[in-house]
Amino acid sequence: MSQVFKSPAAYVQGRGVADEIGTHAVSLGENALLLADEIVLGLVEDRVLGSLEDAGMDASSVEFQGEASEAEVDRITEIVRDRGADVVIGAGGGKALDTAKAVRENLEGGAMVSMPTVASTDAPTSALSVIYSEHGEFEEYWFYNEHPDLVLVDTDVVSDAPTRFFRSGIADGLATWFEADATDRSDGDNVVGGKPTRAGHRLASLCYETLREHGQSAVDAVERDAVTESVEAVTEANTLLSGLGFESGGLAAAHSIHNGLTQLEATHDATHGEKVNIGTITQLVLEGREDAFIEDYVEFSREIGLPVALSDIGLDDPTDEQLDVVAEAACDPEETIHNQPFEVTPPMVRDALKTVDEIAERVR
Repeated sequence: MSQVFKSPAAYVQGRGVADEIGTHAVSLGENALLLADEIVLGLVEDRVLGSLEDAGMDASSVEFQGEASEAEVDRITEIVRDRGADVVIGAGGGKALDTAKAVRENLEGGAMVSMPTVASTDAPTSALSVIYSEHGEFEEYWFYNEHPDLVLVDTDVVSDAPTRFFRSGIADGLATWFEADATDRSDGDNVVGGKPTRAGHRLASLCYETLREHGQSAVDAVERDAVTESVEAVTEANTLLSGLGFESGGLAAAHSIHNGLTQLEATHDATHGEKVNIGTITQLVLEGREDAFIEDYVEFSREIGLPVALSDIGLDDPTDEQLDVVAEAACDPEETIHNQPFEVTPPMVRDALKTVDEIAERVR
């Protein structure tokens, strides 16, 4: 199998770039529809629609109902068809963006713009959607041939969002390196249908380095709704480097364990990245990393406010039966956990999750 690297057509990041979206999107079509939840519409609707109209485009909006489910994708698809829109702009968190990507795929044409208003996941740059049930359980990945035509990140908007989302993006980004490296060591497949490229592997490494070097000061700035060079660096790592790194580098255990954790209702209030961080620590245990390495990762996670124990994501004193549910789902034959450079079984995952809790208790 050949090596494959794919990416969005354009990436724009900086203060106030929401006001410039029309300049960047006008070449993509004539009629744009903005998809965002009620809160995000309140933040950016007037600016985005105004910029699009100033560029000579027709523009309207529709409220996202909050879950990237097949039913929501179908609902929005019909609205886009009725309005004759040829550009779908997803604004908000990963679920809104993933829904917009799925809608563009349903339409079999047109353009898609990712406009994350939180730097909370690496969803904005990817050519896939994570599809959930209407109750929030992970169901499947939908893969596409086309990436977003434009990713636009306004760091003023990102810094004004709750810091929890920014931290969540750091967690998602930290996992990128460990998963891409596991995929490389196992000669596994990446997410875009080939073997990992050196570029994908290196971008994943750069993502991790950037987050470790700038993460704490960036979180400090976002706590005060400030934009600094560290905020710009971490936003790029959370969004662009992590997105390119996971797709062209590959996923492994951390995200599979996240998917397993979503099967337990108690975890549904934890963000994607918060569950991924538990998955990352579990992956490090599965790999048999040395004590000092895991302890360092746990300590850094604590410093920036990320969960390191199952209780931190809503699982207080889970039973073996609950952990078996997580482990079985994580080891589904279609899951990326099989990109680890060794065979992984459900009992291994269950016992690693137990060990994560013990490490978190010890490393304080």
